[in-house]
Amino acid sequence: MTDKNTELVPEEGWHCLHLYYRIEYGQWQLLSREEQTAAKTNLAALVQDIRAMDSTQLLTLSIVTPKADLGFMLITPDLQNANKIDKQLSLSLGADVLTPVYSYLSLTEESEYVTTDEEYAETLVKEQNLKPDSEKFAEAMNAFRERIKHYRQDRVYPTLPDWPAVCFYNMNKRRGEQRNWYALPYADRRQLMKGHAAVGRQYAGKIKQLITGSTGLDDAEWGVTLFARDTFQIKAIVYQMRFDPVSAEYADFGEFYIGIQLPLDELFRRLQL
Repeated sequence: MTDKNTELVPEEGWHCLHLYYRIEYGQWQLLSREEQTAAKTNLAALVQDIRAMDSTQLLTLSIVTPKADLGFMLITPDLQNANKIDKQLSLSLGADVLTPVYSYLSLTEESEYVTTDEEYAETLVKEQNLKPDSEKFAEAMNAFRERIKHYRQDRVYPTLPDWPAVCFYNMNKRRGEQRNWYALPYADRRQLMKGHAAVGRQYAGKIKQLITGSTGLDDAEWGVTLFARDTFQIKAIVYQMRFDPVSAEYADFGEFYIGIQLPLDELFRRLQL
């Protein structure tokens, strides 16, 4: 979609764009039946073209609360393409039919607290009493490296699941006088995040989580997208996480948006278009 000379592709990761719109039904009703059909055909063709782009994924969402009606989640490497797609989607159903109500830009990223080879090797020696020159030690290290490889792939170059319930919110770490995350030593932050991650692992198979970084890109520092097969699991993990010190003492949350992944034909019926 863009010339190689003008691409804005990050050194690592893909751009992630959340877009939420309100449908102006009064404006939509001004269109003739033929114009409405053409508008829906235009959006369907645009979605198909976007999904055919390299390393690009686009989710179409019906937003549950009155905060918005229609949502998109886009992942694509090139910021130029993300910007073009944003403009195309906003006009896809005709001028003034879609009103943007919220958007969020971030980058997929790896956690800075991921366990290193040296740290895991130390754990094997201290906690499992394995000798570094033993066969079991080598097997454990190889298994660990394979897990980390898959973890990094899932975080930095993810494949978005087709699970129906999608929750998005942004978050910051506090910088207050009494609680300042960035004033803590790295070792303390790492230990806190280790406990935080342990809570998340309890929801393996129930929640798929994508954390994207937005420092310098949008108003908060991270975007969090949760995928689930039912909303109980979303409520449960967010509630339980808030008792963890990382959230209870150091986190501030933005607004929550809940969407349902739907194919476009069903989405049009749901939105009564």
